[in-house]
Amino acid sequence: MSRTGRVSKPVRNLGFVRVRVRPWLGGPAVNLRELAQHLGLSKTTVSRALNGFSEVNEETRLRVVEAARRFNYTPNVSAKRLATGETGAFGVVLPGASAEMADPVFGEFLAGLADGAGRCGRDLYVNATFDGEEAGYRRLARAKAVDVMILANLKIDDLRIRLLSHLGLQTVTCGRTAGSLIYPHLDIDHEDGVRRAVELLAGLGHRTIALVSGPADLSASEQRMVGWHAALSRHGLSAAAHLFTAGPSTEGHGYRATRALLDAPTPPTAFVCASMFLASGCCRAIGDRGLRIGEDVSIIAHDDGLATVRPEAFEPALTTTFSSIRAAGIRVAELAAQLVGGSDPADLTEVWPVDLIFRDSAQAPPRR
Repeated sequence: MSRTGRVSKPVRNLGFVRVRVRPWLGGPAVNLRELAQHLGLSKTTVSRALNGFSEVNEETRLRVVEAARRFNYTPNVSAKRLATGETGAFGVVLPGASAEMADPVFGEFLAGLADGAGRCGRDLYVNATFDGEEAGYRRLARAKAVDVMILANLKIDDLRIRLLSHLGLQTVTCGRTAGSLIYPHLDIDHEDGVRRAVELLAGLGHRTIALVSGPADLSASEQRMVGWHAALSRHGLSAAAHLFTAGPSTEGHGYRATRALLDAPTPPTAFVCASMFLASGCCRAIGDRGLRIGEDVSIIAHDDGLATVRPEAFEPALTTTFSSIRAAGIRVAELAAQLVGGSDPADLTEVWPVDLIFRDSAQAPPRR
Protein backbone atom coordinates (compact mmCIF):
# COMPACT_ATOMS: atom_id res chain seq x y z
CA MET A 1 0.00 0.00 0.00
CA SER A 2 1.28 3.44 -0.90
CA ARG A 3 0.64 6.73 0.86
CA THR A 4 -1.64 7.94 -1.90
CA GLY A 5 -3.54 4.90 -3.09
CA ARG A 6 -3.94 1.16 -3.45
CA VAL A 7 -3.52 -1.22 -6.34
CA SER A 8 -5.35 -4.53 -6.14
CA LYS A 9 -3.84 -7.86 -7.11
CA PRO A 10 -4.01 -8.87 -10.79
CA VAL A 11 -7.13 -10.77 -11.82
CA ARG A 12 -5.11 -13.58 -13.31
CA ASN A 13 -7.78 -15.37 -15.34
CA LEU A 14 -8.47 -12.20 -17.33
CA GLY A 15 -4.92 -10.87 -17.45
CA PHE A 16 -5.61 -7.38 -16.22
CA VAL A 17 -4.94 -5.22 -13.20
CA ARG A 18 -7.61 -3.18 -11.48
CA VAL A 19 -6.08 0.13 -10.45
CA ARG A 20 -7.77 1.97 -7.60
CA VAL A 21 -6.78 5.59 -7.38
CA ARG A 22 -8.19 6.63 -4.05
CA PRO A 23 -6.52 8.20 -1.04
CA TRP A 24 -5.97 6.01 2.00
CA LEU A 25 -6.10 7.98 5.19
CA GLY A 26 -6.43 5.13 7.65
CA GLY A 27 -9.81 6.12 9.11
CA PRO A 28 -13.19 4.40 8.74
CA ALA A 29 -14.93 4.93 5.42
CA VAL A 30 -18.20 6.82 5.11
CA ASN A 31 -21.09 5.89 2.85
CA LEU A 32 -22.86 8.13 0.34
CA ARG A 33 -25.60 9.16 2.76
CA GLU A 34 -23.09 10.15 5.45
CA LEU A 35 -20.95 12.07 2.96
CA ALA A 36 -24.01 13.94 1.68
CA GLN A 37 -25.11 14.79 5.23
CA HIS A 38 -21.65 16.14 6.08
CA LEU A 39 -21.71 18.37 2.99
CA GLY A 40 -25.31 19.45 3.40
CA LEU A 41 -26.11 18.24 -0.11
CA SER A 42 -28.45 15.65 -1.56
CA LYS A 43 -27.13 12.18 -2.35
CA THR A 44 -27.97 12.82 -6.00
CA THR A 45 -25.85 15.99 -6.10
CA VAL A 46 -22.91 14.24 -4.43
CA SER A 47 -23.15 11.29 -6.81
CA ARG A 48 -23.36 13.53 -9.87
CA ALA A 49 -20.43 15.65 -8.65
CA LEU A 50 -18.27 12.54 -8.22
CA ASN A 51 -19.27 11.36 -11.69
CA GLY A 52 -18.21 14.60 -13.39
CA PHE A 53 -21.62 15.82 -14.56
CA SER A 54 -21.37 19.32 -16.02
CA GLU A 55 -24.54 20.62 -14.33
CA VAL A 56 -22.74 20.49 -10.97
CA ASN A 57 -20.72 23.70 -10.70
CA GLU A 58 -16.96 23.44 -10.34
CA GLU A 59 -16.85 24.82 -6.79
CA THR A 60 -19.33 22.21 -5.56
CA ARG A 61 -17.62 19.41 -7.47
CA LEU A 62 -14.23 20.23 -5.95
CA ARG A 63 -15.76 20.43 -2.46
CA VAL A 64 -17.38 17.01 -2.90
CA VAL A 65 -14.21 15.42 -4.31
CA GLU A 66 -12.09 16.80 -1.46
CA ALA A 67 -14.56 15.57 1.16
CA ALA A 68 -14.70 12.13 -0.47
CA ARG A 69 -10.92 11.91 -0.24
CA ARG A 70 -10.77 13.23 3.30
CA PHE A 71 -13.38 10.79 4.59
CA ASN A 72 -12.17 7.84 2.52
CA TYR A 73 -15.46 7.50 0.65
CA THR A 74 -15.53 4.48 -1.67
CA PRO A 75 -18.66 3.47 -3.59
CA ASN A 76 -20.02 0.05 -2.72
CA VAL A 77 -19.21 -1.60 -6.03
CA SER A 78 -21.02 -4.87 -5.29
CA ALA A 79 -24.20 -3.10 -4.27
CA LYS A 80 -23.97 -0.75 -7.24
CA ARG A 81 -23.54 -3.62 -9.68
CA LEU A 82 -26.54 -5.47 -8.24
CA ALA A 83 -28.67 -2.34 -8.40
CA THR A 84 -27.58 -0.95 -11.77
CA GLY A 85 -25.62 -3.63 -13.59
CA GLU A 86 -22.57 -1.34 -13.60
CA THR A 87 -19.07 -2.52 -12.73
CA GLY A 88 -17.74 0.83 -11.55
CA ALA A 89 -14.72 0.44 -13.84
CA PHE A 90 -13.28 1.76 -17.09
CA GLY A 91 -10.97 -0.32 -19.26
CA VAL A 92 -7.81 0.16 -21.33
CA VAL A 93 -6.26 -2.59 -23.44
CA LEU A 94 -2.50 -2.32 -23.77
CA PRO A 95 -0.99 -4.82 -26.23
CA GLY A 96 2.27 -6.27 -25.02
CA ALA A 97 5.39 -4.89 -26.73
CA SER A 98 3.30 -2.09 -28.27
CA ALA A 99 4.67 1.41 -28.77
CA GLU A 100 2.36 2.67 -26.03
CA MET A 101 4.15 0.51 -23.45
CA ALA A 102 7.24 2.74 -23.77
CA ASP A 103 5.57 6.03 -24.72
CA PRO A 104 5.90 8.66 -21.96
CA VAL A 105 3.06 10.71 -23.48
CA PHE A 106 0.68 7.74 -23.32
CA GLY A 107 1.89 7.06 -19.77
CA GLU A 108 1.01 10.62 -18.80
CA PHE A 109 -2.43 10.22 -20.40
CA LEU A 110 -2.92 6.98 -18.46
CA ALA A 111 -1.95 8.74 -15.23
CA GLY A 112 -4.54 11.44 -15.92
CA LEU A 113 -7.13 8.79 -16.78
CA ALA A 114 -6.51 6.97 -13.51
CA ASP A 115 -6.69 10.26 -11.61
CA GLY A 116 -9.97 11.16 -13.32
CA ALA A 117 -11.43 7.71 -12.69
CA GLY A 118 -10.59 8.03 -9.01
CA ARG A 119 -12.20 11.45 -8.81
CA CYS A 120 -15.37 9.95 -10.30
CA GLY A 121 -15.34 7.06 -7.84
CA ARG A 122 -14.37 4.55 -10.54
CA ASP A 123 -11.64 2.00 -11.00
CA LEU A 124 -9.42 1.58 -14.05
CA TYR A 125 -8.71 -1.83 -15.60
CA VAL A 126 -5.45 -1.93 -17.56
CA ASN A 127 -5.45 -5.12 -19.63
CA ALA A 128 -1.91 -5.94 -20.76
CA THR A 129 -2.53 -8.56 -23.43
CA PHE A 130 0.00 -10.65 -25.33
CA ASP A 131 -2.48 -12.44 -27.63
CA GLY A 132 -3.59 -9.43 -29.64
CA GLU A 133 -5.48 -6.24 -28.92
CA GLU A 134 -8.77 -7.56 -30.32
CA ALA A 135 -8.56 -10.62 -28.05
CA GLY A 136 -8.24 -8.28 -25.06
CA TYR A 137 -11.42 -6.43 -26.00
CA ARG A 138 -13.33 -9.65 -26.55
CA ARG A 139 -12.17 -11.01 -23.20
CA LEU A 140 -13.34 -7.91 -21.34
CA ALA A 141 -16.67 -7.98 -23.19
CA ARG A 142 -17.30 -11.64 -22.28
CA ALA A 143 -16.41 -10.98 -18.65
CA LYS A 144 -18.57 -7.84 -18.50
CA ALA A 145 -15.66 -6.40 -16.52
CA VAL A 146 -15.94 -2.72 -17.47
CA ASP A 147 -18.62 -0.14 -18.16
CA VAL A 148 -16.62 1.83 -20.74
CA MET A 149 -13.57 1.16 -22.88
CA ILE A 150 -11.08 4.00 -23.37
CA LEU A 151 -9.21 4.32 -26.68
CA ALA A 152 -6.27 6.58 -27.49
CA ASN A 153 -3.84 7.04 -30.40
CA LEU A 154 -6.66 6.73 -32.93
CA LYS A 155 -5.90 5.68 -36.48
CA ILE A 156 -7.26 7.58 -39.50
CA ASP A 157 -9.88 4.86 -39.98
CA ASP A 158 -9.85 3.12 -36.60
CA LEU A 159 -11.58 -0.27 -36.76
CA ARG A 160 -11.55 -0.61 -32.96
CA ILE A 161 -14.55 1.70 -32.60
CA ARG A 162 -16.79 -0.52 -34.74
CA LEU A 163 -15.44 -3.63 -33.03
CA LEU A 164 -16.31 -2.31 -29.58
CA SER A 165 -19.75 -1.26 -30.80
CA HIS A 166 -20.28 -4.78 -32.17
CA LEU A 167 -19.19 -6.24 -28.81
CA GLY A 168 -21.68 -4.03 -26.98
CA LEU A 169 -18.99 -2.05 -25.17
CA GLN A 170 -19.47 1.67 -24.66
CA THR A 171 -16.46 3.68 -25.80
CA VAL A 172 -14.85 7.05 -25.11
CA THR A 173 -11.82 8.10 -27.13
CA CYS A 174 -8.96 10.52 -26.82
CA GLY A 175 -8.84 11.62 -30.43
CA ARG A 176 -11.16 11.54 -33.45
CA THR A 177 -11.26 9.33 -36.49
CA ALA A 178 -13.04 9.07 -39.84
CA GLY A 179 -16.44 7.40 -40.07
CA SER A 180 -20.09 8.04 -39.35
CA LEU A 181 -20.33 6.45 -35.91
CA ILE A 182 -21.20 8.83 -33.09
CA TYR A 183 -19.10 8.25 -29.99
CA PRO A 184 -17.93 10.39 -27.06
CA HIS A 185 -14.48 11.85 -27.59
CA LEU A 186 -12.02 14.48 -26.52
CA ASP A 187 -9.43 15.73 -28.96
CA ILE A 188 -7.10 18.67 -29.25
CA ASP A 189 -7.13 20.81 -32.37
CA HIS A 190 -3.98 19.43 -34.01
CA GLU A 191 -4.85 21.05 -37.33
CA ASP A 192 -5.20 24.54 -35.89
CA GLY A 193 -2.12 24.12 -33.71
CA VAL A 194 0.13 23.38 -36.69
CA ARG A 195 -1.59 26.02 -38.80
CA ARG A 196 -0.86 28.67 -36.17
CA ALA A 197 2.75 27.51 -35.84
CA VAL A 198 3.30 27.75 -39.60
CA GLU A 199 1.53 31.12 -39.72
CA LEU A 200 3.94 32.42 -37.07
CA LEU A 201 7.00 31.16 -38.93
CA ALA A 202 5.77 32.47 -42.28
CA GLY A 203 5.07 35.83 -40.65
CA LEU A 204 8.67 35.90 -39.44
CA GLY A 205 9.84 35.48 -43.04
CA HIS A 206 10.46 31.73 -43.38
CA ARG A 207 9.73 30.36 -46.87
CA THR A 208 10.70 26.69 -46.46
CA ILE A 209 8.98 25.11 -43.43
CA ALA A 210 9.16 21.38 -42.65
CA LEU A 211 6.73 19.30 -40.58
CA VAL A 212 8.21 16.43 -38.54
CA SER A 213 5.18 14.41 -37.45
CA GLY A 214 4.33 11.19 -35.62
CA PRO A 215 3.17 7.92 -37.22
CA ALA A 216 1.49 8.53 -40.59
CA ASP A 217 -1.49 6.26 -39.83
CA LEU A 218 -2.60 8.29 -36.81
CA SER A 219 -5.56 10.64 -37.17
CA ALA A 220 -3.62 13.36 -35.34
CA SER A 221 -0.84 13.18 -37.95
CA GLU A 222 -3.36 13.62 -40.76
CA GLN A 223 -4.86 16.64 -38.98
CA ARG A 224 -1.40 18.18 -38.58
CA MET A 225 -0.63 17.71 -42.27
CA VAL A 226 -3.93 19.40 -43.23
CA GLY A 227 -3.06 22.39 -41.04
CA TRP A 228 0.46 22.55 -42.48
CA HIS A 229 -0.82 22.48 -46.07
CA ALA A 230 -3.48 25.12 -45.37
CA ALA A 231 -1.06 27.60 -43.80
CA LEU A 232 1.59 27.14 -46.49
CA SER A 233 -1.02 27.57 -49.22
CA ARG A 234 -2.30 30.75 -47.63
CA HIS A 235 1.19 32.26 -47.81
CA GLY A 236 1.94 30.91 -51.29
CA LEU A 237 4.67 28.59 -49.95
CA SER A 238 5.71 25.14 -51.13
CA ALA A 239 4.32 22.02 -49.48
CA ALA A 240 6.80 19.78 -51.28
CA ALA A 241 6.53 16.13 -50.29
CA HIS A 242 10.06 15.98 -48.91
CA LEU A 243 9.21 18.70 -46.36
CA PHE A 244 6.75 16.38 -44.58
CA THR A 245 8.06 13.39 -42.67
CA ALA A 246 6.23 10.93 -40.43
CA GLY A 247 7.48 8.23 -38.09
CA PRO A 248 7.74 7.23 -34.44
CA SER A 249 7.41 10.12 -31.98
CA THR A 250 10.93 9.55 -30.70
CA GLU A 251 14.14 11.50 -30.36
CA GLY A 252 15.80 9.11 -32.80
CA HIS A 253 13.28 9.71 -35.56
CA GLY A 254 13.46 13.46 -34.99
CA TYR A 255 17.24 13.31 -35.38
CA ARG A 256 17.24 11.17 -38.54
CA ALA A 257 14.41 13.11 -40.20
CA THR A 258 16.11 16.44 -39.54
CA ARG A 259 19.46 15.25 -40.91
CA ALA A 260 17.73 14.12 -44.11
CA LEU A 261 15.87 17.42 -44.43
CA LEU A 262 19.05 19.43 -43.91
CA ASP A 263 20.68 17.41 -46.72
CA ALA A 264 17.96 18.45 -49.20
CA PRO A 265 18.93 20.79 -52.06
CA THR A 266 16.78 23.48 -50.46
CA PRO A 267 16.87 22.72 -46.73
CA PRO A 268 14.16 24.15 -44.50
CA THR A 269 14.90 27.19 -42.38
CA ALA A 270 12.17 26.21 -39.91
CA PHE A 271 10.80 22.99 -38.41
CA VAL A 272 7.45 22.23 -36.79
CA CYS A 273 7.77 19.13 -34.59
CA ALA A 274 4.76 17.15 -33.36
CA SER A 275 6.28 16.31 -29.98
CA MET A 276 8.99 17.39 -27.57
CA PHE A 277 10.86 14.15 -28.24
CA LEU A 278 10.92 14.79 -31.99
CA ALA A 279 12.06 18.34 -31.23
CA SER A 280 14.87 17.03 -29.04
CA GLY A 281 16.23 14.97 -31.94
CA CYS A 282 15.73 17.90 -34.30
CA CYS A 283 17.79 20.15 -32.02
CA ARG A 284 20.58 17.58 -31.82
CA ALA A 285 20.78 17.22 -35.60
CA ILE A 286 20.86 20.99 -36.07
CA GLY A 287 23.63 21.30 -33.49
CA ASP A 288 25.64 18.54 -35.18
CA ARG A 289 25.65 20.64 -38.36
CA GLY A 290 27.07 23.60 -36.50
CA LEU A 291 23.85 25.56 -36.91
CA ARG A 292 22.28 27.72 -34.22
CA ILE A 293 18.65 27.33 -33.20
CA GLY A 294 16.79 30.61 -33.45
CA GLU A 295 19.55 32.25 -35.46
CA ASP A 296 20.12 29.86 -38.37
CA VAL A 297 17.12 27.54 -38.00
CA SER A 298 13.83 28.00 -36.12
CA ILE A 299 11.84 25.30 -34.29
CA ILE A 300 8.31 25.11 -32.93
CA ALA A 301 7.30 21.95 -31.05
CA HIS A 302 4.12 20.57 -29.51
CA ASP A 303 4.33 20.29 -25.72
CA ASP A 304 2.06 17.75 -23.98
CA GLY A 305 3.07 19.06 -20.56
CA LEU A 306 5.43 16.28 -19.47
CA ALA A 307 7.51 17.23 -16.45
CA THR A 308 10.48 15.24 -17.78
CA VAL A 309 10.96 17.26 -20.96
CA ARG A 310 10.25 20.96 -20.64
CA PRO A 311 10.62 23.56 -23.42
CA GLU A 312 12.33 25.97 -21.02
CA ALA A 313 15.14 23.44 -20.51
CA PHE A 314 16.30 23.74 -24.13
CA GLU A 315 18.85 26.33 -25.23
CA PRO A 316 17.28 28.47 -26.46
CA ALA A 317 13.86 27.79 -24.94
CA LEU A 318 11.45 26.28 -27.47
CA THR A 319 8.42 28.03 -28.86
CA THR A 320 5.55 25.56 -28.44
CA THR A 321 1.94 24.77 -28.98
CA PHE A 322 0.66 23.44 -25.66
CA SER A 323 -2.10 21.18 -24.38
CA SER A 324 -1.86 19.05 -21.23
CA ILE A 325 -2.21 15.33 -21.98
CA ARG A 326 -2.77 14.62 -18.27
CA ALA A 327 -5.70 17.05 -18.21
CA ALA A 328 -7.04 15.27 -21.29
CA GLY A 329 -6.89 11.94 -19.45
CA ILE A 330 -8.81 13.38 -16.51
CA ARG A 331 -11.49 14.79 -18.80
CA VAL A 332 -11.85 11.54 -20.76
CA ALA A 333 -12.60 9.76 -17.47
CA GLU A 334 -15.23 12.39 -16.66
CA LEU A 335 -16.83 11.90 -20.09
CA ALA A 336 -16.88 8.14 -19.48
CA ALA A 337 -18.63 8.66 -16.14
CA GLN A 338 -21.21 10.90 -17.81
CA LEU A 339 -21.79 8.28 -20.51
CA VAL A 340 -22.46 5.62 -17.87
CA GLY A 341 -24.75 8.10 -16.14
CA GLY A 342 -26.99 8.25 -19.20
CA SER A 343 -25.76 11.32 -21.10
CA ASP A 344 -26.32 11.34 -24.86
CA PRO A 345 -23.07 10.30 -26.62
CA ALA A 346 -23.60 13.12 -29.14
CA ASP A 347 -23.35 15.63 -26.29
CA LEU A 348 -20.03 14.23 -25.06
CA THR A 349 -17.70 15.52 -27.77
CA GLU A 350 -15.03 18.15 -27.16
CA VAL A 351 -12.16 19.62 -29.20
CA TRP A 352 -9.73 21.66 -27.13
CA PRO A 353 -7.82 24.59 -28.64
CA VAL A 354 -4.07 24.67 -28.12
CA ASP A 355 -2.03 27.54 -26.73
CA LEU A 356 0.82 29.02 -28.77
CA ILE A 357 3.65 30.08 -26.47
CA PHE A 358 6.36 32.21 -28.06
CA ARG A 359 9.96 31.68 -26.91
CA ASP A 360 13.40 32.21 -28.44
CA SER A 361 13.59 29.21 -30.80
CA ALA A 362 11.39 30.91 -33.41
CA GLN A 363 13.03 33.94 -35.00
CA ALA A 364 13.34 35.55 -38.42
CA PRO A 365 15.52 33.54 -40.84
CA PRO A 366 19.05 34.72 -41.59
CA ARG A 367 19.48 36.96 -44.62
CA ARG A 368 20.88 35.12 -47.61
